[in-house]
Amino acid sequence: MNVTDAGRAWRLRSHRAEDLPLDRPLMSWIRGDRVAVRDGERVLTYDRLGEEARRIAGLLAEAGVGPGSVVMVGGRRGGMLVPAFLAIELLGAVYLPCDASWPARRVESTLIRTDAAVVLTVDDDPDGSPEVVAGAAAAGRPLLRAGDAANAWEGEARLGDPRAPRYVLFTSGSTGAPKGAVVEHRGMLNHLFSKVRDLGLGPDDVVAQTAPLGFDISIWQLLAPLLAGGQVVVVGDETVADPEALAAVVRREGVTVLELVPAMLRLLLDVTAEAPPALRWLMATGEELPPRLARRCLARLPGVGLMNAYGPTECSDDVTHHVVTAGDLVLRHLPVGTPVANTDLYVLAPEGDRWRACGPGEAGELFVGGAGVGRGYLDEHDRTREAFFRDPFGAADGRVYRTGDAVRMLGPGGPLQYLGRVDRQVKVSGVRIEPGEVEAALRAHPEVSDCAVVARE
Repeated sequence: MNVTDAGRAWRLRSHRAEDLPLDRPLMSWIRGDRVAVRDGERVLTYDRLGEEARRIAGLLAEAGVGPGSVVMVGGRRGGMLVPAFLAIELLGAVYLPCDASWPARRVESTLIRTDAAVVLTVDDDPDGSPEVVAGAAAAGRPLLRAGDAANAWEGEARLGDPRAPRYVLFTSGSTGAPKGAVVEHRGMLNHLFSKVRDLGLGPDDVVAQTAPLGFDISIWQLLAPLLAGGQVVVVGDETVADPEALAAVVRREGVTVLELVPAMLRLLLDVTAEAPPALRWLMATGEELPPRLARRCLARLPGVGLMNAYGPTECSDDVTHHVVTAGDLVLRHLPVGTPVANTDLYVLAPEGDRWRACGPGEAGELFVGGAGVGRGYLDEHDRTREAFFRDPFGAADGRVYRTGDAVRMLGPGGPLQYLGRVDRQVKVSGVRIEPGEVEAALRAHPEVSDCAVVARE
């Protein structure tokens, strides 16, 4: 990309956290007899978590999974998700989550596009995920069940290059086909440690895992507490969808960190009379947090920090954090914050065939650089070239990602204020949706000659 006077481009640069061990495997933190994972049916200590991970790794290795292999993980969310992820990391393979809402046809097409080696289900009920089972059969992929794992894998964690791919998440695509964003190990760890630092996570923290597997935030909810010796409580989909049941779980399980999309947060406040005693942080992400809703949070839950977060899947999830204060509520759009560790943010505006830096208060498009920027889209070179570029501002081997989001800096040092999209992409309950993808699906119907899709409030 061409940038006018790139050396002087306005930059929001985070602190360089050189002490973050971005080249270590997650398994190096998994030891001890403290409780690590709970899901209402099982309790896994750190030692037991490591044992389960090695058993699942043994099951995968027997099926031929090795470094670089893609493993689809599907089924109803539960505590076995965590050892499943760790097992895939142990083998140097790539995690590919399959959302429980996916129909068999999408499971099949995703398996074929990624050339996934196997499908691993984490259901306690053998018949709990018929769509996953049907999709695996249609794609001709072996179906393994985490509960069948027996023989532990005895090898060392095959991390190798910290820039190796760690997971692939599919996002909506404007051409009609979802895009597989590839995230590296070091980018994932950089984001996990950013959550640990900015939330002050420690051994006494209990993080609620509430996000569907297809959401990027599911990754940090499952893994970040483990880096701090804390606990993960996996909350099932039915409970997350029921505000009263969710509020009861937050109280009963002593949840200290809860993250929700604003649409669900609004429903939770409707049934919450006072702050749960253990809750320290409430996080809003996935879509814009309205000032009116933030005002309700601050008034209803005094003493609970409200963090607004922003980030694209392509950059290992959140790239900014912002603690909302009463002073922010006068703004039409709440700030999304300043960059997390090892992250650079650039606000640029098109100028002919080049880009120029925007000053404070001037709206522009956000570009992200730093450790979290992913590899691009899986086997989609044209789409990757449209969104990922060599970093013209920093390291020679660095990349920047063009987000498509309009922002402005509220001052020379930030924070950023999110203003909306520069294209047609919309978000519904935190889900990225390209109207073009919906249009393409509709036009594929033999009785539809043409169509137009718009988002209506």
